[in-house]
Amino acid sequence: MGALVYLLLQHLSYPVFIGIVVLISVLGIFIAGEAENIYGRKDCPCIVIDEIAGMLTTLVLLPQGIGFLLAGFIAFRIFDILKPFPVGLAERRLPGGWGIMMDDILAGVYAGLVVRVGVEWGLGLLKR
Repeated sequence: MGALVYLLLQHLSYPVFIGIVVLISVLGIFIAGEAENIYGRKDCPCIVIDEIAGMLTTLVLLPQGIGFLLAGFIAFRIFDILKPFPVGLAERRLPGGWGIMMDDILAGVYAGLVVRVGVEWGLGLLKR
């Protein structure tokens, strides 16, 4: 879902794109918390706003291009599944919507940074 939302937003100016990512993330804290109450489950699979925010967070850190989109998606999924410190801690310790959202946002930061470092180190795997 996050990749599809990105494709809709990628042509906006960078400041507007960042603003939308922040807005989705902040609204997501409330929405995810309410959804958790409605469904009675922590991080119910039917809650996807956290995945959207996490994926968009990854892509905020990357140049535009299909290669970066794919690399960001793969890296985000890896960090979202593995939940390295403090990603898993955020999910377990933060209450309600905060925990639901922050684990994906942190996974997105890790993913974006890892792909970005790869780009900056000139791995040559991705073309713009």
